Amino acid sequence: MGLFRRGPKRDPREAPRDGEFSFFSEREGGVFRSQVRQAFAERGLEVTVYAGVVADSGGRRFGLGNLAAVCHRDRRGERVWPAMIRDHVGKVLRTMDGPQPMETLTEDEIRARLFPRVVAEETLPPAESFRYGRAPAPGLREVLALDLPEAVQMLSEDSLSDLGEVAELRIRALNNLRALPVEGHETVRRGDGSSFEVVLGDSFFTASRVLVLDDLVERIMGTPLTGDGALVAMPFRHQLAFHPIHDAQVVPALQAMAQFAAAGHEDAAGAISPNVFWWRRGAMSRLSEPDGDGLRVVVDLEFQDMLERLVQDEA
Repeated sequence: MGLFRRGPKRDPREAPRDGEFSFFSEREGGVFRSQVRQAFAERGLEVTVYAGVVADSGGRRFGLGNLAAVCHRDRRGERVWPAMIRDHVGKVLRTMDGPQPMETLTEDEIRARLFPRVVAEETLPPAESFRYGRAPAPGLREVLALDLPEAVQMLSEDSLSDLGEVAELRIRALNNLRALPVEGHETVRRGDGSSFEVVLGDSFFTASRVLVLDDLVERIMGTPLTGDGALVAMPFRHQLAFHPIHDAQVVPALQAMAQFAAAGHEDAAGAISPNVFWWRRGAMSRLSEPDGDGLRVVVDLEFQDMLERLVQDEA
């Protein structure tokens, strides 16, 4: 999985846009939904296709956002959509119709597959199902999830009730997260001398490694974070960017990471946040946010004081 990918051949941006997924043209959106309907029909399930979801006669609803983004971002273009959609629909139905893992796995097997997952708060189902989830930063939630062979299942409060205390389960999940291999790591260097690191991989928990950032940074960089912490960004589930704060290079790094996060978040499957955060001892505060068609960097007095100190240290 590369950081920067050449996009597939698409309808021109001037073409009328799809009302739900603006990265599609109207024609592309129609093709996509038609193929989704066909994929369900091939498995004997008639569905009603709406703009962003499909629903079957039993009231089950299947969101289309992530699948649409995956199709949109595949550089091979529309020719591969039918196979991708059939594969996705097959996995979804096997997961929903097959034995439920909370009923078939032993307690030890569940704990071995348990991970914390950072998601955009707006993507969660009704709040009461995940009220146990922490808010590591504005707009983000941390929930517990099972890593299954064909899916990642986020666990509601009710499904955790028989496993023990959430705090104890979270400790086990964090330990599982620390033990994951680093699938890929790249350093992004800019012409102004600034740089930042990007961890990337196919794991759905790649971005969630921000929860164990201190361990991850020391593992990759060979040195621990200082008390000033790091800049972090989680554009989507398969990327985590960070810049350990040592000196005044944090200023251009912040600008570069803000652009990187906003670009990576747009149209991404598993999108998390377009913003950059200041990470210190596990706490995160937001430093950037979209502003119309651009970006706006917003720092608090504490961050400003740190910048002034770092600049003075280099004087």
